Amino acid sequence: MKLVNSGAAPELRGPGRPRDEEARRRILDAAIELLEEVGFSSATVDAIAERAAASKATVYRWWPNKASVLTEAFRETWAPNLAFPETGSLRQDISEQLRNFSAFLITRKGRLLAALVAGAQQDEEIATALREIWIVPLRTASGKVLGRYRASGELAVDVDVVQDLIYAPFYYQLLTGYKPITAAYADAIADAVLAGVMRRKP
Repeated sequence: MKLVNSGAAPELRGPGRPRDEEARRRILDAAIELLEEVGFSSATVDAIAERAAASKATVYRWWPNKASVLTEAFRETWAPNLAFPETGSLRQDISEQLRNFSAFLITRKGRLLAALVAGAQQDEEIATALREIWIVPLRTASGKVLGRYRASGELAVDVDVVQDLIYAPFYYQLLTGYKPITAAYADAIADAVLAGVMRRKP
């Protein structure tokens, strides 16, 4: 899936591109508003286009389906709050990240994410959007931080495996509700993960 690089400088876009980027921003703003107001199932491309004062063709110029535009709007709005810490301490980075992630999940934003994850089990468009637009960028960013600990020898386990261990318990609780997601739960998972992935000193 090809996404527009929203970080490019306007003067490099060529004629008309700044106006296109303005329309794209309106569409994403409209999408997140509708996602929060009516939820994923009830939001439609028609409603997004109408609220953004854009045509459906303009929406489909950048996104192939509703799942893609809603997931990107969700990511651009909330992913900055989940930036992986870079404190210089592996233990502190993971502990802070899981505290932040757990706090995120217990809000309405977390319930929206749960709806996306649940929908992905039945709908390939949602699954693809969730994987490519939400999960991959977040794991790529956190993987860069964890990769430095791996390179220094402090992290003894493959970075992808570490990320699976970090996030999987929270998605499980988010979907099943088996156990409340709390700061204490986040700390317990962080301690368990760190006990298994940090290189032991001789």
